[in-house]
Amino acid sequence: MQKGIIVSISLILAAALAGGFVAFAPSTAAGDEGMWTFDNPPAKRLQEKYGFTITAEWLEHVRLSSVRFNDGGSGSFVSPNGLVLTNHHVALGQLQKVSTPEKNYVNTGFYARNSGEEMKCPDLELNILVSMEEVTRKVESSIRKGLSDSEALKARKAEIAKIEKESLDATGLRSDVVSLYAGGEYWLHRYKKYTDVRLVFAPEQQIAFFGGDPDNFAYPRYDLDMALFRAYENDKPAQSRQFLKWSAKGADAGDLVFVSGNPGSTERLRTMVELEAQRDHLLPTVLRLLKRRLGVLRKYSDLGQEQARQAAAQIFGIENSLKAITGEYNGLLDKGLVAKKQKEESEFRRLVAEKPELMKPYGDAWQEIAQAEKQQLERVNEIYFRSLRVSRLNSLALTIVQYVAEVRKPDGERLDGFHDAELESLRFRLFSPAPFYPAMETALLADSLQQSVEELGPGDAFVKAVLGGHAPGDVAKQLISGTKLADPAVRRALVEGGEAAVAASNDPAIVMARKIDPLARETRKWIEDNVESVLTKAGEKLGKARFAVYGKTAYPDATFTLRLAYGTVKTYPMNGTQAPPHTTFYGLYDRAHGFNMKPPYQLPARYLERKDKIDLATPLDFISSCDIIGGNSGSPVINRKGEFSGVLFDGNIQSLPARFVYSDEQNRSVMVHSQGILEALTKIYNAQPLVNELLGKK
Repeated sequence: MQKGIIVSISLILAAALAGGFVAFAPSTAAGDEGMWTFDNPPAKRLQEKYGFTITAEWLEHVRLSSVRFNDGGSGSFVSPNGLVLTNHHVALGQLQKVSTPEKNYVNTGFYARNSGEEMKCPDLELNILVSMEEVTRKVESSIRKGLSDSEALKARKAEIAKIEKESLDATGLRSDVVSLYAGGEYWLHRYKKYTDVRLVFAPEQQIAFFGGDPDNFAYPRYDLDMALFRAYENDKPAQSRQFLKWSAKGADAGDLVFVSGNPGSTERLRTMVELEAQRDHLLPTVLRLLKRRLGVLRKYSDLGQEQARQAAAQIFGIENSLKAITGEYNGLLDKGLVAKKQKEESEFRRLVAEKPELMKPYGDAWQEIAQAEKQQLERVNEIYFRSLRVSRLNSLALTIVQYVAEVRKPDGERLDGFHDAELESLRFRLFSPAPFYPAMETALLADSLQQSVEELGPGDAFVKAVLGGHAPGDVAKQLISGTKLADPAVRRALVEGGEAAVAASNDPAIVMARKIDPLARETRKWIEDNVESVLTKAGEKLGKARFAVYGKTAYPDATFTLRLAYGTVKTYPMNGTQAPPHTTFYGLYDRAHGFNMKPPYQLPARYLERKDKIDLATPLDFISSCDIIGGNSGSPVINRKGEFSGVLFDGNIQSLPARFVYSDEQNRSVMVHSQGILEALTKIYNAQPLVNELLGKK
């Protein structure tokens, strides 16, 4: 998420390495805790605690107004003409892709004063959750008695692919089967998809990320972290019948607010064995990898202004991930947190053990998970360091090699990511016209290969296949300088030419991809056979045990699917005093002057030139007790009436262990206030047409 809440690839990888399937802990949500699915909202809690009656109409309005950014993040429709509001840092990747050496929209900002100036994004897909259907019985019916764990996993995946394909053919909607409650339930989510998305407005990054990395995951904050896109359909602005009307008042202290977004992944229901693997092995490995990659990017950035522009988005993302993962790691080192998780698991195990009808079918699940984790850790370095994915060009090459092989197979037998229901989105990304930066890719790939040698040893099969006795820097230079894959027409020709075209290609990136593909497949198969299949079965056991013991009183772990969180605009103890429920433009200028306008606390020129036009008492950012995590970035903050009151962009430093446990006393989400957005658009950016559209004025 964030500066804090963007879905981090590294975090997703870490979750996958830890199994990707979670086991239930016995705790149920307390306080304002919870990332609730729209089929199971916390209606009773809201009525009892806040006197709020959540209706089917309110839920449908919020659901259809909510938008998922498929490259990581959330947003919402805020006008009937396809206008979508999200965070600047969610928009950052697309801003980078539409920028040039001459026009750096990340630094200068962007405003399309009319529809003709709206700039098409090269590869942004937006999803709106149109419908949900439980398909648990369909998935479970594919598992015949007597199947081994690996055979059961294959049968399950084949059935899921079949369900998705049938849904796509019948409705034309993107169709994803989602596992919830560790496989206790499976749901089919259908999405309306937009791939013609155009940039409308973004402020300068300096004000969107005011305070930079030092203030990231901190509060008080003074960021205008927002951006606007427009979804198009048939070359015309999409007609969004459901959208959030703007609350010019916004949220005040004590107000009940909601967050509707797509939290990426939590691990609150994992077993202690899985959490210990994260703490002792996986998170330290991720931190080591990211620190090294950040060093390469900073060194590259120091070469000049253009190099700094090229590296800026990746540096931002890695700095953000490092701070987030460090907070999570420190959380797992906290004895109080560990004791809480251990108590929850012990209580759950006791309740299962007391009932023979549960102990017999489900009691061995914890041991199965422990054995799978042990096996996984034996090959963890191979999973992390047998890869060329640090280079976008070489990642695309491997995708192309696998694509042409997989599409020839029956749908149910393909690798994940290549099923019929996934191909349209995959091709959209694969043929993106977004620019590449060969010199930066060369630097990253050279160091990544050197790290592979150090971590795996020169005798490793991957290292020998890739380097062939040559120096990492030489191999990286040859792969990047020699490939033609930066041209989307070349990528398209290879895919459409099929296996014959790929086999005949002498492009060095394709040649290398053909060489390492067998190793990648072997590792993937080993994980499926020895880890994923075991964890899937064990997770389903604990999911069923959890329902039997507690019923459906808890929310499932986050899965980058639409969830509803709730809370109040609420202060918390901070540095011996209290955190303010909201900040103002007064505070922005005070903090900038307090640091003598030195980076990262300098203000864009227009904020100095137009200071006298601003009502400095206007709320800029605020906090709430809403429960959020990575992927929620850009989520709308919604009041009781279903109106837009702000946009979520961060969490406080105390919220970082929330991947594992939520604290109502300390966890706070940080939002941009709807009043602050209007004040900036009107007084600083002279964007009155946008303001009129947001307020529903002609």
